[in-house]
Amino acid sequence: MAISVFDLFKIGIGPSSSHTVGPMRAAATFAQALRERGLLAQVQRVEVRLYGSLSATGVGHATDRACLLGLMGQWPDQIDPHSIEPRIAQLLQERCLMLDGRQPVDFDYGRDMLLLDESLAYHPNAMTLNAEGEQGCLFSQTYYSVGGGFIVEQAEIDAPQSNAEQVKLPYEFSSAAELLSLCKQHGLSVSQLMMANERAWRSEDDIRAGLLKIWAAMRECVANGMRNDGILPGGLNVKRRAARLHRSLQEVSKPNVIGSTLSAMEWVNLFALAVNEENAAGGRMVTAPTNGAAGIIPAVLHYYMKFNPSACDDDVVAFLLAAAAVGILCKKNASISGAEVGCQGEVGSACSMAAAGLAEVLGATAPQLENAAEIALEHNLGLTCDPVGGLVQIPCIERNAIAAVKAINAVQMALRGDGEHFISLDRVIRTMRDTGADMHANYKETSRGGLAVAYVEC
Repeated sequence: MAISVFDLFKIGIGPSSSHTVGPMRAAATFAQALRERGLLAQVQRVEVRLYGSLSATGVGHATDRACLLGLMGQWPDQIDPHSIEPRIAQLLQERCLMLDGRQPVDFDYGRDMLLLDESLAYHPNAMTLNAEGEQGCLFSQTYYSVGGGFIVEQAEIDAPQSNAEQVKLPYEFSSAAELLSLCKQHGLSVSQLMMANERAWRSEDDIRAGLLKIWAAMRECVANGMRNDGILPGGLNVKRRAARLHRSLQEVSKPNVIGSTLSAMEWVNLFALAVNEENAAGGRMVTAPTNGAAGIIPAVLHYYMKFNPSACDDDVVAFLLAAAAVGILCKKNASISGAEVGCQGEVGSACSMAAAGLAEVLGATAPQLENAAEIALEHNLGLTCDPVGGLVQIPCIERNAIAAVKAINAVQMALRGDGEHFISLDRVIRTMRDTGADMHANYKETSRGGLAVAYVEC
């Protein structure tokens, strides 16, 4: 399936793309299907069945709430985050679900929201929605939240789309080697090649406008994170740090040049912390390519825009397009889902994407860009996903800051070379896939091992 830059960068809400955004989209799709089939008025009960990782960390990742909101007809890119608490509170108090925003259905959370200790074969993030009427089941569908807010229906797996229905791209690539070959053959940069591919879906003006809208959402998320103080929800009593750090940095005069490494790195930390604290609080943000890793790409892009006096909107477009090229490779050949391959698939992929984007706007050749992406991903291999309490807070928030700095360092190293290196990006991506397959389920977003268990023991 052809993947667009807008598949990888989606405006949504926290705290998780696979556990919040994906399930909400799935539930909203289910409600929409009931409406389109003319079944809404016949529904007397809706049952939600969560499996695998969605069940294990579902409450901490707000999967249960996301499903309820989706069934109410809410979509992650449209819902007002401030309306979530009142909506859920009213539903739990009245035990009434307003299906698709229009059909009242009795809903008993203890009976109808089932967190099951079993997994389905296709993917660890699985959920089944059942709508029942007077005569039994009216409609049922199983969905898989496969990372980054992407969802796959069981019906799609059982009856794949024909090739005739697929978008044809002028420069189709499934490996970094193919990408580099196409760039060399046609005299294109990575971002130029990606722009040509994106025009298979929409006009260049629409592409630019869409990417600048994504950038505006990223900037707003950072601004909110730098403004909001307090304690993050969930019970761990994690304090927000971004607002305090921002005030501290504003008090100190810093030279506005990229060469001031220590000063710049503090700002990179700030940008990443701001995004991931907003995500942890359930705020508005951009999946990049997931929520758990959402702070890395915005932090690196903010770094470039802040410390480069000549930075402009063209750079934003080029950065995001080049980053998306690497994201496509990670998704096609491995995974961006923490439940599937651990955090190397989320933070590792985002770090590699951020390195590619920064390399592009700093004038790297395509081989240098590939080298930067490879360095960034290679040094995230084996990274586990073991969130304490099932919350996207510890170690997730700090991990984004560390990875953002790592992405910048990867670019600095790559730009000192000519693009030749020992291990290719393709091999590193395959290694990420294989490492994820070997990784024990306790370290793949189940909170049953690693730091999640160490915290309990302490």
